[in-house]
Amino acid sequence: MLAPLIIFAYRRPEHLRRTLLNLMKCEGFYDSQVIFFGDGPKNSKEIVSVEETRRIAIGMLGIGAEYHFSEINQGISKSIINGVNHALNKYERVIVLEDDLLVRPDFILYMNRALDLYEKNEKVFQISGYQFDIEQSLTSNSAMFLPFLSSWGWGTWKRAWLQFDREAHDWEKILGDRKLRYYFNLDGNYPYANILVSQMKGLCDSWAIRWYWSVFKLEGLVLYPPISKVKNIGFDGSGTHGKGFIRYFNCEKKEGELENIEFPVESKVDKHKYSIIKKTIWRINGGWRGSLLDWLKWNFIKIVSKKLHTK
Repeated sequence: MLAPLIIFAYRRPEHLRRTLLNLMKCEGFYDSQVIFFGDGPKNSKEIVSVEETRRIAIGMLGIGAEYHFSEINQGISKSIINGVNHALNKYERVIVLEDDLLVRPDFILYMNRALDLYEKNEKVFQISGYQFDIEQSLTSNSAMFLPFLSSWGWGTWKRAWLQFDREAHDWEKILGDRKLRYYFNLDGNYPYANILVSQMKGLCDSWAIRWYWSVFKLEGLVLYPPISKVKNIGFDGSGTHGKGFIRYFNCEKKEGELENIEFPVESKVDKHKYSIIKKTIWRINGGWRGSLLDWLKWNFIKIVSKKLHTK
């Protein structure tokens, strides 16, 4: 039985149209249950685009899909957390997509095969459909385990999601423990600590950073394909978070098919592959310029956090 597909959308009708057209080309789509969540408008100006987005969903997915339309704007974090909770109260596993993702034709079967293989492996918390744009060859078509996650086209199980710490308990340790912060930041290659502190101080809205913190504390693993099955088309200023300065995480150069992928037997991180991934992330995060910017942001966040704490 294929895992249900959960699709989250808000107010981007054309992005959703492209996403659904692309998804419908996947083998296994018409055998998968689809659960659609549409967030509500923030103000009267967004009503038209929100309603058009919902019309496209109903028109393309038909009566076979399950629909949940919010009358109020919940925000991305609350929408996804509540939506995944809802689906996993009914199903044992899910595949999650947002309205700005294009996937390869073998995406659904790849995700389901991986969800089957690692269903009972408690070390594995998530299956990622995305892979970073790796310049250096990994000399292998094997999927790989990494100690962090991606929120672009992913799947998980009820037994893993039950470990999700919505409140991110003990997050304050990141502030004073340099060693912990170093590991959480992928050995200093990406500023996840900045995002976590910003989230907990109300400076941003990220469910994914709390999910990563949950997985990180339990020393969990995430399976990644050797070549990305997902492309993000949302970096055009249309999304809630917009396009980042310097950073552009995407993968357009390489394509991969399911039959070429080997799945690892051992649940452990390959140090060589992880080293290559970290270098790739550092590069596409802006290299030294990105590192300097992140350092400045970290110090700014600490100052703002202290001011908020004293109020």
